[in-house]
Amino acid sequence: MTASAHVPVMLDRVLDLLDPVAGRESAVVVDATLGLGGHATALLARHPDLRLIGIDRDPAALARSGARLAAHTDRVTLVHGVYDSLPEILSDAGVERVDGVLFDLGVSSMQLDLDDRGFSYSRDTALDMRMDPTTGRTAADVVNTYSVEDLSRVLKQYGEERFARRIAQAIERERTSAPLTSSARLAEIVREAVPAATRRTGGHPAKRTFQALRIEVNDELGALERALPAAVTALNLGGRLVVLAYQSLEDRLVKRVFAAGATSSAPPDLPVVPDAAQPELRLLTRGSEPASAREIEANPRAASVRLRAVERIREAA
Repeated sequence: MTASAHVPVMLDRVLDLLDPVAGRESAVVVDATLGLGGHATALLARHPDLRLIGIDRDPAALARSGARLAAHTDRVTLVHGVYDSLPEILSDAGVERVDGVLFDLGVSSMQLDLDDRGFSYSRDTALDMRMDPTTGRTAADVVNTYSVEDLSRVLKQYGEERFARRIAQAIERERTSAPLTSSARLAEIVREAVPAATRRTGGHPAKRTFQALRIEVNDELGALERALPAAVTALNLGGRLVVLAYQSLEDRLVKRVFAAGATSSAPPDLPVVPDAAQPELRLLTRGSEPASAREIEANPRAASVRLRAVERIREAA
């Protein structure tokens, strides 16, 4: 997929939420998951004085987005890294506070489309699944070295897979004869391990296994759990944090962090809430917002998205 063909998810809603802060004097916005730069391009085009810091762990994505953002080079700082390093990234950029942060989570369309990345169960590729292919363990490392117990835990915890142990046992049987390195073979093993009645509903039976392995390989939930509080801390007063999540585990984590920040820490029966116990955040969305039916029809990747956003209304006590 070319950068020009990339369609950013819920672009209009993201702009609606970030426009009030991106238009501030000397505004700085962080795109913590830059990808192919669709959201970033639109923000920079609408706000000619905006400075944008774009972070991505994938060097290929950074190269492509860098080319796409070339017209705004003087206002863009690109960083190869993971978003849980946000405090260090801002410090290196000489930025103390920012006005907006955007997270567009999950695997990117470019990573799904590239045959050598191993994210897709629909065609045969190497079992890699690293968002940053220059470092770390691969999905092949996980399926070939984890015990049945650890594999079961990963599939159940990160894939919410009912048949986690059956799949883990099937993987163990396969790897006793030869290492498992093919995404197509893994998908076939999962399909054979899942009861026939289950295969007929709910999409491809390997979907949850591939999701679980990807999350494990990239420590996605751990990184997000560390990154969200750091993003809140980095916001100026009135600054906004917008998150696009594509699976329930991510969305529940975002919901929990946002709800905690938007809730008073005072006992519920206290007649007057002291300033130190007032909420730090204000919810900008009522629950999570899905994409419109029209957008999903035009861009199927938007079908599973859930958007949440908050505004920082108080400094931490």
